[in-house]
Amino acid sequence: MERHTHIRLWAGFISLAAALIILILWNINAGSVHLSVKEIIGILFSRTGENAAIVWNIRLPRIISALLLGGALALSGFLLQTFFSNPIAGPFILGISSGAKLVLSLTLIGFLSRGIAVGSFTLILAAFLGASMSMGFVLAISLKAKQMSLLIIGGVMIGYICSAITDFVVTFADDANIVNLHHWSLGSFSGMSWENVGVMTAVVIPALICTFLLSKPISAYQLGEVYARNMGVNIRVFRILLILLSSVLSACVTAFAGPISFVGVAVPHLIRSIFKTAKPLIMVPACFLGGAVFCLFCDLLARTVVSPAELSISSVTAVFGAPVVILVMLRRQKEHV
Repeated sequence: MERHTHIRLWAGFISLAAALIILILWNINAGSVHLSVKEIIGILFSRTGENAAIVWNIRLPRIISALLLGGALALSGFLLQTFFSNPIAGPFILGISSGAKLVLSLTLIGFLSRGIAVGSFTLILAAFLGASMSMGFVLAISLKAKQMSLLIIGGVMIGYICSAITDFVVTFADDANIVNLHHWSLGSFSGMSWENVGVMTAVVIPALICTFLLSKPISAYQLGEVYARNMGVNIRVFRILLILLSSVLSACVTAFAGPISFVGVAVPHLIRSIFKTAKPLIMVPACFLGGAVFCLFCDLLARTVVSPAELSISSVTAVFGAPVVILVMLRRQKEHV
């Protein structure tokens, strides 16, 4: 039995790694200028060639951004599902992404209307503030609403309120740069630069490492608060860390790519189905890889399905992520019958 488990784990990680490599090469090739695999490898190693600028300045930053932010979003969903012991919890469904979008939009409008440039860390800080505010409302609801459905409905309502206020403010903005927020508010990995990649790496990778280091207390917490407390876990500090990490990860995603739907809910469930385990030591790296693969695949479709136009990344992720959420809810309904 143990041998079969090891084989499944190795097969799962190898499959995710292979899918990631294939999608990276496919994303580099996809676009108005098609490149052969040989040409792509030559450009990657030599940085020279007729299409080197397209690969290095446009496509690679976007690919790495989708990889990092997709992994961050899936990891944030895993942390929220652990915190609330709720399989439908996720930054988009609970309104956390919408709260980040609201405060971030207000910050951009306030700065741009005065002709002040906004740095990447300022954007992340504003998004983190909005995510924390929404998280506070969700926590307040969770104390009153013991049923999963009420918590989800409360989160969805918070999301709608924040999105409505954001749309109202952005619609009546005068500055042309602010009006372009409409595109960002739909979700997109386009327009990423190496500077953006550097900042998001400095945020996402430390958060990933911290989450991995929390694997043991997360594992204990999954067995119940009493068990975790008996194992020496400081529940209050542990919960604060979960909230901070999930808020930072979802804020980073919203700051650079806008709100992206269903990834944080769907990917952890898909990973559990593949690996047949909920152990954090497996789930943390697997969720990150799975989120990267999922978002790279969805971004590929967003760029190519109606080319030269581009679909909203959130629309594509919803097509694949929403059915997973429906299946999870139906499965839980069967369990309670």
